[in-house]
Amino acid sequence: MQPGSGATGTGFKDYFSDQSQDYNQYRPHYPAQLFDYLASISSGHDRAWDCATGSGQTAVALTPYFNEVVATDASENQIRHAVRRDNLVYRCELAEQTSFEDASVDLVTVSQALHWFDIAAFSSEVQRVLRPGGILAAWCYGLQRIEPEVDRVIDNFYGPLLKGFWPPERRDIEQGYRNVHIPLKQLDAPVFDMQARWTLAQLTGYLRTWSSVKRYQAERGENPVDIIHDRLLAAWGNPQDRKLLSWPLSLRLWKNASGH
Repeated sequence: MQPGSGATGTGFKDYFSDQSQDYNQYRPHYPAQLFDYLASISSGHDRAWDCATGSGQTAVALTPYFNEVVATDASENQIRHAVRRDNLVYRCELAEQTSFEDASVDLVTVSQALHWFDIAAFSSEVQRVLRPGGILAAWCYGLQRIEPEVDRVIDNFYGPLLKGFWPPERRDIEQGYRNVHIPLKQLDAPVFDMQARWTLAQLTGYLRTWSSVKRYQAERGENPVDIIHDRLLAAWGNPQDRKLLSWPLSLRLWKNASGH
């Protein structure tokens, strides 16, 4: 997050459906090396399940490596705007309750969405659908780094200005999912990061997709990105300049060791 949507507890928290097109346009893309690696450690390449697929970014990236990719999301609107591929099937389903057959999936991916799930119920579903030796890969990313002056403006935006507007699940991202327990064999994971060269308009478009920004705007009647725009512009310089943004990924891996 991709982004994504999921279920938590007994209810689905849909923070993103009203901005599916913006989410697809302004979110950064995961590195190709990540998918090369996931394919290399997968013992089979018949079917991958991309859970809480959002705009389908991860699902599309998996299609060259698997005979079939099934992408699920609880949000019908997200799926409506998702990218299509011949060997990619979309289903509107909760993370914790799917229509997969038992032991029918080689790889499960969750990008920027694990924090929305009922972890116990999702773990049971993953254990049910993973083949022996199958892999669960979940990753998230926090604040991007750009340049010190720009970073200071965004750090103040993320913290003091938006404090109280982030959902409590955001803490899981800040901890890199290290606090999440999945009852499968944990594997060591390499380090990846996302990078992009964006203009100021692309950065502010991305900031406007944050769930905390949407909540702030709904409660206060103004978009907080507009509040910091002049400070961002002063730190950025020429708004047409493309600056390098970097988001470190926190990747966690688990393996279904049953039968091995």
